[in-house]
Amino acid sequence: MSQHVSRRTFLKSVGLAATACLLPARAETAGERPRNVVFIYADDLGYGDVGCYGATKVVTPNLDGLARAGVRFINAHSSSATCTPSRYAMLTGEYPWRRKGTGVLPGDARLIIEPGRTTLASLMKKAGYTTGVVGKWHLGLGAGELDWNKEIKPGPLEIGFDYCFLIPATGDRVPCVFVENHRVVGLDPKDPIQVSYQKPIGNDPTGKDHPELLKMHPSHGHNQTIVNGISRIGYMSGGQAARWVDEHIADTLTGKAVAFIEKHKEEPFFLYFATHDIHVPRVPHPRFVGKSGLGPRGDAIVQLDWSVGEILKTLDRLSLAENTLVIFSSDNGPVVDDGYKDQAVELLDGHRPAGPLRGGKYSIFDAGTRVPFIVRWPGRIKPGVSEALACQIDLSASLAALTGEKLGPGDAPDSCDVLGALLGRTQTGRDHLVEHAGSLSLIQGDWKYIEPSKGARMNVPTNTELGNAPQPQLYNLKDDLGERNNVAMKHPEKVKEMAALLQKIRQRSQP
Repeated sequence: MSQHVSRRTFLKSVGLAATACLLPARAETAGERPRNVVFIYADDLGYGDVGCYGATKVVTPNLDGLARAGVRFINAHSSSATCTPSRYAMLTGEYPWRRKGTGVLPGDARLIIEPGRTTLASLMKKAGYTTGVVGKWHLGLGAGELDWNKEIKPGPLEIGFDYCFLIPATGDRVPCVFVENHRVVGLDPKDPIQVSYQKPIGNDPTGKDHPELLKMHPSHGHNQTIVNGISRIGYMSGGQAARWVDEHIADTLTGKAVAFIEKHKEEPFFLYFATHDIHVPRVPHPRFVGKSGLGPRGDAIVQLDWSVGEILKTLDRLSLAENTLVIFSSDNGPVVDDGYKDQAVELLDGHRPAGPLRGGKYSIFDAGTRVPFIVRWPGRIKPGVSEALACQIDLSASLAALTGEKLGPGDAPDSCDVLGALLGRTQTGRDHLVEHAGSLSLIQGDWKYIEPSKGARMNVPTNTELGNAPQPQLYNLKDDLGERNNVAMKHPEKVKEMAALLQKIRQRSQP
């Protein structure tokens, strides 16, 4: 059986009633396509963390301005409630639960997207755009046991990007270094890097053994090698000159993103800018400390908004804004205490990171995947609010339509062309969407079905409701956006119908 199946095979196996893309948008002509595309991907930003989505305790003027000038989606989703699978789905156009090995990865994982496979990056490159990724990667690097002191590949350059400047995994995981193209930045060959997720390595102190050395203490886990006064997940030794300073990460990444735009201002470009904010450890630059009144988490939101503003200012300064499509979203929903004692819980002060939604990061409830999603293209997109059902997994099919490219058999098999919705020309998006957080759920119209699960009810360390239950759950999102009233017993036929549809989607040919 082939690893990837064509859309035709998918439609045959699922049937027309299960087709997620019932009303594909008409492809734009080549003359209407944007000269540039910038996709900004925040980390752990909740539906209620931004002013234009209802936040009142934290100020986000740049994101709010982006929303006023574009389309703000209120029913758009990441594919999953955690980072690695969402990023995999966004770049490949495939539901991550279809593939083994797409869970949250350690910092020494191998690349989980096969070189040569069609990705959003390779699609844009084929369409004539110079492609770059700056920021958090978390999709693995290399093809096996990786030597961080030599060439680091395969990686982004082998799946369609022309340039990359990366955090290899996450800020709370070793190695705490940047990778530019195939090399660790600033590495002294006399001080080689070693990384282990199995056992201690080298003589670097750990948070568990030397808490007196910490400037930020862990609340759960995160007690291994100390870098910059913060203990991490995993063990690392060496590479002292290459190690990042957390307070400068946003400046470094934003600067690299701006430099990419400046370098390629005379040619079409596609930039994927994946911020570290607002993921833990939340250690914003001193100029943002105290700006939100909500502690480091709120200050990191302010810093994120600044990063977005720097990108928008650069587009304005270079006279690129009018013909640049800007998309903003987050990889999953919010989490407050995600492993460090940063007073995020104590200083919420009435702020609701998930807004009216239930759950959060790690949860099958909608706060896990319903995220901010804003699209701006001055003069081409009429500003407004969209209720269309859309997902980041749809970027491949939609941008293919926008740029006049065609997806081949097996390319982006779960991606839908929702270009009409992205451009604000229709309120119709995909027909249905499968959400993923360990177990699966299905959204179709006003209804959301959550399959029965034997999993835990609560992520105890983060105090997040996971949404798992041994009985089926059915919610009418139009009447009950907060998913408080399970009406499965009242609508057994709807439960049966949606369970059958979810099963058909799941039984599509697997890798």
